[in-house]
Formats: sequence, structure tokens, C-alpha cells
Amino acid sequence: MKLHLEIWRQAGPSAEGHFESVDVDDAVEQMSILELLDHVNNSYVEAGKEPFAFASDCREGICGTCGLLVNGRPHGPDKNKPACQQRLFSFSDGDTLKLEPLRSAAYPVIKDMVVDRSALDRVMEKGGFVSVMAGTAPDADSLAVNHSDAEKALDHAACIGCGACVAACPNGAAHLFTGAKLVHLTLSPMGRQERGRRARKMIDELETNFGHCSLFGECADVCPAGIPLTAVSAVTKERARASFRGKDN
Repeated sequence: MKLHLEIWRQAGPSAEGHFESVDVDDAVEQMSILELLDHVNNSYVEAGKEPFAFASDCREGICGTCGLLVNGRPHGPDKNKPACQQRLFSFSDGDTLKLEPLRSAAYPVIKDMVVDRSALDRVMEKGGFVSVMAGTAPDADSLAVNHSDAEKALDHAACIGCGACVAACPNGAAHLFTGAKLVHLTLSPMGRQERGRRARKMIDELETNFGHCSLFGECADVCPAGIPLTAVSAVTKERARASFRGKDN
């Protein structure tokens, strides 16, 4: 399988970047996007060239570190799949693949296709925790949770924080990410006493680093965890609740 690749090359955050052309004549349809980059890098190392930098970890679709743009789309052409699960059989022989970092003002480029996504971490740091009583662990069934609430919380907790939703949004919004975290934590019986404070802090941090929600829904279309678009509404809902309930609720 022959492919023409245009791969983003950038030496550092302040350096000017450019696309570097690479022709691959022996790609295999079963390769993932990351395995294709591995293949290119192996040939570069053998030739004494500097390999392309890109982020990856588990390569099983659960860590969220492999985000990049493939022909302008976060992760790749297949809906709701991370880059490490996108296979070359989605392309045809002779196709051109343009590979570049996730594009957003909130994601400064570190090198090549590696970006700094710590803005997402800062949102979680503001409220992504719960207060618990220290001491002996309670019995597993001491805190009753409605089955439908538990399932909904788990569905939203599936967010892997890859940041594709931000890159897909024309406004660079992170409302799907933040909404998923708020829904998950709100439905948990632990930490409900800090629900309002959590919402205010997380949403303030969200609006400091990211744009406003575009309401177009591109975020849900590329989310590898399948977080529903309805999670976006949690941002407005929790903000309104926090305003009406007062400072400490």
C-alpha cells in the first residue's frame, strides 16, 4: 500500500513549523496511524535522521495521549475512535495523509505533533476531587446509588481526556470534557457537599483557557469515549445551580 504523508515538523514552541513530505511504499492496511508513524520513524533512524515526535502510551484507546489531526480531523476519519485505533484500511492506495498536532490556542506545540494539554488538567485540579472521611473504609453497600444514576455516572466517567473535542470545536471549547466530569462527580454520593464550589471553580478555569461552546456538536462526533452531546448542558446547569444555591453549596 502506497501513501504520501505530509507530517508536521516543529523544533519547539517558538520555532516556525512546516510540513515534511514522506512517501511510504510498504504500508499495511492493518497498521494504525501510530504504527504508520513508527514505521516512518524506524526508516528515519536507520538513515540517521531525526524521527518525528508524537505522543502515545497504552495504544489501547484508554489513555488519551495519542491525539493528533489526520487530514484536519482529530484522531482520524473513523467516528469515535482514538488515533491508535484508526486503521489504514480506511484509506485507499495512493492517498495523501496530512498528520499534524491538535490545533487549539489552548494547546501550545511542544515539538512536532506533541502538544501541551495541561489546560485540561487545570480544569480538573480546580474541582475534580471529593472530600471523604478518613479512617476505616465504609462497607461497599453503605452508600446507596440508584442504578440509572450509577450507569450514567460511569458513562460520563469514560472520558479519557484526549482533548479531541477542543480541537474539533471551531471556538476551541472544552465544554464536553468539563460537562462529562461535572456529570460524573455530581451523580456520585461522595463530594456532593462541595458540588457548587466545584462547579464554580471548574467553570471559571474552563472559561479562562477555552472558548465558548459553538453548539455545532463536532466535539461529540470525534469523542473516542462516546460522551453524549448532552454533557455540554451540565456546564450551564451546574453554573446556574451554584448561583442560586449560594456560595458554599
